[in-house]
Amino acid sequence: MTRVRAPAKINLCLYLGPRRPDGRHELVTLFDAVTLFDELEIVQGTRDEIVCEGVDGPNLVGDAVAALRDAGWEGPPMRVTITKRIPVAAGMGGGSADAAAVLRWAPHPSAHRIAAELGADVPGQLEPGPLLGTGTGADLAAVPAPPSYAVVILPQPFPLSTADVYREADRLGLARPAAELESLRSRLGAAFDPALVVNDLQPAALSLAPVIQPALGAALEAGADQAIVCGSGPTVIGLFWGAEGGSRAREAADRLREAFPAAVAADPFRGGDRAATANE
Repeated sequence: MTRVRAPAKINLCLYLGPRRPDGRHELVTLFDAVTLFDELEIVQGTRDEIVCEGVDGPNLVGDAVAALRDAGWEGPPMRVTITKRIPVAAGMGGGSADAAAVLRWAPHPSAHRIAAELGADVPGQLEPGPLLGTGTGADLAAVPAPPSYAVVILPQPFPLSTADVYREADRLGLARPAAELESLRSRLGAAFDPALVVNDLQPAALSLAPVIQPALGAALEAGADQAIVCGSGPTVIGLFWGAEGGSRAREAADRLREAFPAAVAADPFRGGDRAATANE
């Protein structure tokens, strides 16, 4: 049996640009991985099977396994049981992290192509860590790690559709001009400054779900230096900068848990190849 951890991703910033001819948007975003993990238990089976209690419908892990088979991967049939800790449909890339974890576990020359075909969030989670995403977010470049920080994560008790959030962003006219987007890309590529923490999708998420707003205020009241909606939402993250950020985030999570039972503190994930596999 093998256990594989799949770290959640956060967007430390997300800048929305013009619509592309394919209907998607140009983006500039800084991804990072944090120490909130789904866990995948992989055992040999009689057929490929994906089990994820509490999550109905198609699963990106199943798509990843099928794509590996189509690419010629000849591993034995496997049963993958997913224990979810990353909130579902919450802007933290949980399904993408799970798919990327399988692609790491079963390395194949086509892994990066498969990841790109599975979705824009999957390629960045093949090697979890700080990455600058451009294009649709799938064009990736390694960047220096941001200054020391930690986060408190405040999941919400409802999902938000990414497609709905982007449609609302279009309705609100939130896209930046291409030249401004390029300027921000250059700044992010040089070094990360906490002043760059902005999520252009946040007004759209709040427009669709105004009940997110109290979580932003609660994170700040609990001591966060900044609070933003994560990705397309609805999860809220509070950012705690500096060497004491981890202890401050954990104290804040303890205080917030009465109002937000799922509140949890996390640090940046810097596990490299330990992203992580354990054989039993």
